[in-house]
Amino acid sequence: MAVTFRMNNNKHGVLARLKTLVNSQNFHSADPKLAKQPKQDSPSPKGDLDYSICRDRIGISEGKTLDAKEFGVTSSMISHSSMFVLKLLRSKGFESYLVGGCVRDLILNRTPKDFDVITTAKLMEVRKQLRRSAHAEVVGRRFPICLVHIKGSVVEVTSFETVAQTSNGKEQFLYSLLPKCSNKKDLFRCKNSLRRDFTINSLFYDPFANKIYDYTNGMADLKTLKLETVIPAQLSFKEDPGRILRGFRITARLGLSISREIEAAIWTYSSLVKTLDKSRIMIELKYMLSYGAAEPSLRLLWKFKLLEFLLPVHAAYLDEQAIEEDAQASNMLLKLFFHLDKLVACDRPCDCTLWIGLLAFHLALVNNPQDAIVVWAFASVLYHGEWKEGVKFAKEQARMSVNFVPEIRKSNLYKSDEEIAIAVTKLASLVIHSISPLVEKNSLRQFLSISRYPSFPQSGMVFVSRKAGNLAHAIFKKLASDGKFYKSGRRTDLKINYDMLGKGQLSETGFVLGKIVLETMSSGIVGDGKDPEAGQCHLKTKGTEEIGPSQHPDLVNHQVASMDGEGQLLSIPNSACGQEKNKKRKLVENRCVARKKMGSGNHELSEKFKCKENKKEQQKLVKINQKVDQSMKKDSAKRKIDHRKQLINDKKKITSANTSSLDQAMLMKTEHSTCTASQSAVSENHRVIAYNLDMDAKTTNNNLDVDAKTPNESDMKKKKMRVSLVELFK
Repeated sequence: MAVTFRMNNNKHGVLARLKTLVNSQNFHSADPKLAKQPKQDSPSPKGDLDYSICRDRIGISEGKTLDAKEFGVTSSMISHSSMFVLKLLRSKGFESYLVGGCVRDLILNRTPKDFDVITTAKLMEVRKQLRRSAHAEVVGRRFPICLVHIKGSVVEVTSFETVAQTSNGKEQFLYSLLPKCSNKKDLFRCKNSLRRDFTINSLFYDPFANKIYDYTNGMADLKTLKLETVIPAQLSFKEDPGRILRGFRITARLGLSISREIEAAIWTYSSLVKTLDKSRIMIELKYMLSYGAAEPSLRLLWKFKLLEFLLPVHAAYLDEQAIEEDAQASNMLLKLFFHLDKLVACDRPCDCTLWIGLLAFHLALVNNPQDAIVVWAFASVLYHGEWKEGVKFAKEQARMSVNFVPEIRKSNLYKSDEEIAIAVTKLASLVIHSISPLVEKNSLRQFLSISRYPSFPQSGMVFVSRKAGNLAHAIFKKLASDGKFYKSGRRTDLKINYDMLGKGQLSETGFVLGKIVLETMSSGIVGDGKDPEAGQCHLKTKGTEEIGPSQHPDLVNHQVASMDGEGQLLSIPNSACGQEKNKKRKLVENRCVARKKMGSGNHELSEKFKCKENKKEQQKLVKINQKVDQSMKKDSAKRKIDHRKQLINDKKKITSANTSSLDQAMLMKTEHSTCTASQSAVSENHRVIAYNLDMDAKTTNNNLDVDAKTPNESDMKKKKMRVSLVELFK
């Protein structure tokens, strides 16, 4: 019994030793049949990586130590919390540096997204040293880091030793590349730089010595704005497919050029991105879309076919837009994210709920096109925070047509407020319904089957968490219940609160989302320019630039901004071809809009054109009357006196006659009249004149001077002559 107990007690130890022995035999076996071969269909094939090809690719002996002052980098540019961690670790005898993208951004005089600290201390030691002054926690399994929370900010701390433990596969090869004459500090920095993704992210900065350490020629690539991997791109992307997404993000934000080697590797290994964990994809997408480089990031994802499984409907939409001749001019998706990039940046990012809401909003419009006035009202109510002011602003903006196909239909300006409220409420419900395909696989499949692009390949990939989807849902919940009674809370001003926006506060996110949609709609306005104020969306937001008419030219010019002010963006293929042809065609279309609408039986527009014709006739009549006035002013005084004498004689004849002979007197007046109007008009006018003269005779003397002072007589005569001349011109 005792023996049995000891055998059972040592059972796990024996099995462990046998397993180790077998593995060691397989590893050192010369017979390939005995060694375990890696599967060819492995989603992350790291077992077959041949690091020996890196030997000629990397020159560690060319490591450089540079003076940071020459590049304008000083310790004062580092955040207070990061500097606190660096000083604390140095005071405890550990080496500590800034590393990665923050060093790159400091050299480029940009605001870093965050500051990453690397130290010779172990992570548990870091936690121990910081526990009295800050809250520190170690997270992550494969790549553990220590998150240090200080006064609302988070500093990521990694360890040289931890990184070495996570890279056992190429540890021996890295040692073979290290220079023999290096000291211990150079040894740590060299090894760590070889584990970095891109050369421009492998720089170290020592704020105490104010030195920059470059071991992979990163400064040269940064100077030429070129993206290069530290090790060959194929090995780098095989080792970590997430580097493909990170490369897109860096390229989009800095406007870098991608080397041919990286492009070829992306096309070869982009399918490995599908094997990444959903949370990892969400983190990379958040960095892409929340920090001011959303539009160029989407362009890159679409160009390299990665958008097809990340956002399949949006990818199909961009494919459709690329076929159209007016692709860039009417691409509402890219314009939405262009205006998002104008408002956010690395030092003022947004929460992911904002761009999730924009993606769902665009999905709703693609599958359910809306009248322009409905979209104006939807965005305006979110922006103004209440219905009454929002719908008033929307009606003012909806006077001119907006060209976004297929999202926007023509405006129906004659919709009542009640009809607009019902349509806005329905649109909000559609947006909420469009959030589900971003969160659930089953909803995505159902949505694709009934979408505008049912034949587009279905990947079944969703990366948005359910929590983030619920928060985006809450933005539109009030508007979907009853748009006419929508209120998001009283705003004291139109200043964006970036602290609340970064935390995903609902009213602030809805306000910014409404602003983005309004600016996008304004950028799509086209027209003949007869009403320059109509359709201009003047949204003043304190803390950002004042935005009047869209900075995008309209369709007549056929130009769309292709850079975000910071770097190059990729344009949609075939969208720039035939611009002159598009200009001519668009001008012809604009001129024929009225004819097409009249031919389609649009009664309301026909009434408008009739009113315009009536206005033109009235203008002609006014010109004729002006000519008559000028001609009467040019009459000589003698002719006026003769005319007045004639009128007096007529008055005497009319007053002396009895009532029964009134018609005869008027006929006599017609024979001596100088007017050439028709007999019916003359007879009627003389009745009026006779009546006026008879009334004047009872109160005044019958002399010429008194008659010349009576305004009724001359005014009526002038009026009669105008009527006569009008009849002649008809």
